Amino acid sequence: MDSSSRSYSSAISWSAGKDACLALLRAREAGLDVRTFLTMLDTDGLSKSHALPRELIAAQVALLGGVWQPAVVGPGDYGSGFTAQLALLRAAGHTHMVFGDIDLQAHRDWLEPACERAGLQAVFPLWGLSRDAVAREIIERGLRARIVCVDTRWLDESHCGVEYDEAFLARLPEGVCPCGEGGEFHSFVWGGPGFSRDLVLAPGTPRRVASQPPLSPTELVFQAPVLMMRA
Repeated sequence: MDSSSRSYSSAISWSAGKDACLALLRAREAGLDVRTFLTMLDTDGLSKSHALPRELIAAQVALLGGVWQPAVVGPGDYGSGFTAQLALLRAAGHTHMVFGDIDLQAHRDWLEPACERAGLQAVFPLWGLSRDAVAREIIERGLRARIVCVDTRWLDESHCGVEYDEAFLARLPEGVCPCGEGGEFHSFVWGGPGFSRDLVLAPGTPRRVASQPPLSPTELVFQAPVLMMRA
């Protein structure tokens, strides 16, 4: 990206996980000054999919030099809630919206038109990379992530609460995506490139939760870390 396309009004769809963090690094390296981090929350205040508490994401975003924009949406309201947030970002002067998607075409086919309608340019820094390449780059760059959720259809509880590293990838059963693109697992990044310092965390307590529609019937294990030091 040349200097003529440089934007200082960029936002990112922020899950707090490894793929989003790698997309952030790549977007910033390409000239986008990403400062606003949009996270969709459930009505209980926990983040969508990853079930992370507010204080954990707020501390993470602060160390990444960003401004956190949490948005609570009720059951069945994700689409309208996300669209409303895009409109707010555009009204605040944002021009670009960064996503950490790798290859899920149906997701991109929904996101790009939604951004276009809001007057934003959708940016996909990881698009077209192989999933193995994304996993390697995350580890080789030194991003430090912890597994905070597993779907027990593919992974047992012992995979939750551990670091996302070579040892974790080596333990994955055959057929499980190294990036968790099938929803097999989710992560939380707590340090590495882009952070002013690492977060100080303690292990959280695992909890088992039955999935809710539109997810397939299964049991999820969540283990969010406990924040020990504020940003």
